[in-house]
Amino acid sequence: MKYILYSLFLICSVYVQAKEALLVVTELAPPNQVLINGEVAGEGTQFIRDIFAEADLRPNIQMYPWARAYKIADELKNTFIYSLARTVERENKFYWIGPVGPVGRFELGFIGLSERNDLIINNTEQAKVYKIAMQRNDFSTQTLTKLGFEVVLTSDIQKSYSLLLAKKVDLIVDDPLYMQQMSDYLKLKPAHLRFIYKIDELTIDAYLAANKKTDMRLIEALQAAFLKIKQNKGLPYER
Repeated sequence: MKYILYSLFLICSVYVQAKEALLVVTELAPPNQVLINGEVAGEGTQFIRDIFAEADLRPNIQMYPWARAYKIADELKNTFIYSLARTVERENKFYWIGPVGPVGRFELGFIGLSERNDLIINNTEQAKVYKIAMQRNDFSTQTLTKLGFEVVLTSDIQKSYSLLLAKKVDLIVDDPLYMQQMSDYLKLKPAHLRFIYKIDELTIDAYLAANKKTDMRLIEALQAAFLKIKQNKGLPYER
């Protein structure tokens, strides 16, 4: 009798979790993570919604500055986050559902204005003479800080782009694919921005991840859904 009651409890628990909206946090990263009429939208966000739908789960996607989004995902059980760089330091802090960045990876580097012919970078060390805007608590910021960089901290990637366009900093750090997408989003001329130098230390997988206290049945359902979506539709980004 106890076994039957316990089994019924587990079934009811899964059913309730499937019907309740699960918190998913992200940052502003146009055009893949944007707010439209108060709702988080964009191609990358739709990919996340497709994964949850395939798993018969409902996501409650909320946008925050990156540092706050990371803190929420790190502290609250049954909470998810994207796109999270999978670093050695974070490996045991989250469950990793599937890569959802540009073809599953970030390939970050220094970006500047095309008109700045004086920006010459042949190695990472040479960039230290320039003023660089980077996002607070981002893995790329943490990595470059460890390498001895002093940076101007911003709350999100769009703020970093704003400082670059206003010529208040010399460089920002982003993936060239995102640079092009952001350029289109901001309606800039095609050659307004220039990807100057790829930083090998900042080539890394970017994932949909979950708080370590998240129910494993949710993790398994989403991992299976990710693999099915990837096989049938492919990743949402192409280089």
